[in-house]
Amino acid sequence: QVQLVESGGGLVQAGDSLRLSCAASGRTFSSNNMGWFRQAPGKEREFVATINWSGYSTYYAESVKGRFTISRDNAKNTVYLQMKSLKPEDTAVYYCAAAGRGVATGWLPSYWGQGTQVTVSS
Repeated sequence: QVQLVESGGGLVQAGDSLRLSCAASGRTFSSNNMGWFRQAPGKEREFVATINWSGYSTYYAESVKGRFTISRDNAKNTVYLQMKSLKPEDTAVYYCAAAGRGVATGWLPSYWGQGTQVTVSS
């Protein structure tokens, strides 16, 4: 059974940093894209960032570019999202995703985590 388990969410103040982790089990994703989406209250789920299998290629939503950094450790089957200069509008449930098809904002993952809450107070 494939599982993606996120961790690292929490309540922070504007300007703070957080690092999210997503550990995969049940199969290896070392040959697949991995990444993050988020869903704010009352809004649709939106793309945040993706990283290709080697870690060489990354893509970010404009709203997080320059503040968030995605990385991966294939030996640990884990993807990370380092978030800096957090803003109240970053408040959302953050979902890890893996595999699937497409690239960048057109990526359609096959696997999803359950999500981790990030709340940024002003």
